[in-house]
Amino acid sequence: MSPSPLSPALLTDRYELTMLAAALADGTAERDCVFEVFARRLPHGRRYGVLAGTGRLLEALPDFRFGDAELAALANQGIDDPRLLDHLAAFRFTGDVDGYAEGDVYFPGSPVLTVRAPFGQAVLLETLALSILNHDSAIAAAGARMIGAAAGRPCIEMGSRRTHEESAVAAARAAALVGFSATSNLAAGARYGIPTTGTSAHAFTLLHDDEAAAFRAQLATLGTGTTLLVDTYDTEQGIRTAVEVAGPQLGAVRLDSGDLAIEATRARELLDSLGNTATRVIVTSDLDEYAIAALAVAPVDGYGVGTSLVTGSGSPTVGMVYKLVERDGVPVAKNSEGKRSVGGRKSAVRRHDADGTATAEVVTPGTVTAAPHDRELLVPLVRGGEVVDPRSPAQTLAAARAVHERVRVTLPAEAWSLSRGEPAIDTVTA
Repeated sequence: MSPSPLSPALLTDRYELTMLAAALADGTAERDCVFEVFARRLPHGRRYGVLAGTGRLLEALPDFRFGDAELAALANQGIDDPRLLDHLAAFRFTGDVDGYAEGDVYFPGSPVLTVRAPFGQAVLLETLALSILNHDSAIAAAGARMIGAAAGRPCIEMGSRRTHEESAVAAARAAALVGFSATSNLAAGARYGIPTTGTSAHAFTLLHDDEAAAFRAQLATLGTGTTLLVDTYDTEQGIRTAVEVAGPQLGAVRLDSGDLAIEATRARELLDSLGNTATRVIVTSDLDEYAIAALAVAPVDGYGVGTSLVTGSGSPTVGMVYKLVERDGVPVAKNSEGKRSVGGRKSAVRRHDADGTATAEVVTPGTVTAAPHDRELLVPLVRGGEVVDPRSPAQTLAAARAVHERVRVTLPAEAWSLSRGEPAIDTVTA
């Protein structure tokens, strides 16, 4: 039997409890604190970030509790301070959280999440907040670059076999947020309402005595609108066999090897010559945003993306940090070399020109004096420990996707360049 699931409260680094124990002992645990989540910089050469994971964090918050099983697990690890354990047993988050709307873009210094609560509450959220936001935002940023490179052709997320089983579900959600049309992951489909898709692997073809038998079996089960994998043996013969077996109503062929631009061109020409002008050409095989961009002029109708997507396409984390910026109304800040922070709770607006194109991220302690065409970026997420707008997981994802669709069209043209460069807009202090 599998062990009983434990609370997300245990998805916490031990040093959070060490700090909390000391703060309880010296009386500072009740100090009113403001923590901010931000990235000091974007991953090297990236032009913008995409905030993802806020919805998952808010889903987890009501279950962030230390029950008997969680307290026993702590005791087994030598955590036995009675004052600390009593505090954890009674723990309920009662603070406020503000942040950028999930799906919005962000830039260096953007306060994407602000937590105000007594230190003894706020400090416990650090690890969970950062693990979710760093992972999901990395996948979303990579996926957004791929969607941009695809230029309207659909992308399917199919990376479950290339990452941790739980990360796979989160990655599918982040990909859907930025525009991926479907996922291969059934758990993501069940939880978030993402369309799922999948046909067959090379093993299915190899299982049968010949390609024709494998194709007939798939067609008998899935119908002629299915996608046949045609490159197990010889791609040209595979296409001919697929057309012979399925006829002109065949939905698509999938190419998973070779020089995909050349293979897609040959496949399109052959399909057209055989009368299958409506049969689509889908490509897979270790695609990333650069490979997708290189296929822009090839006759490709869709992309299946796996490894590069679920690993952030070279940037598996986005470097967000969770820093104390205010204590009992007094700004506080780090002054460490290379890791300086700015004290005080921030407000943020995005400045736009008259055409609606973003021109600057304005972040400052206190209140920003709004200019024409400014858009305020921080929205209330939690008040008094309660989620402001509780929705189902599927509704939360749909709302985040809508935010992203609205925001991405406001970015300047250089944001879509895949070459390394500076952030598409500057972060400034008003």
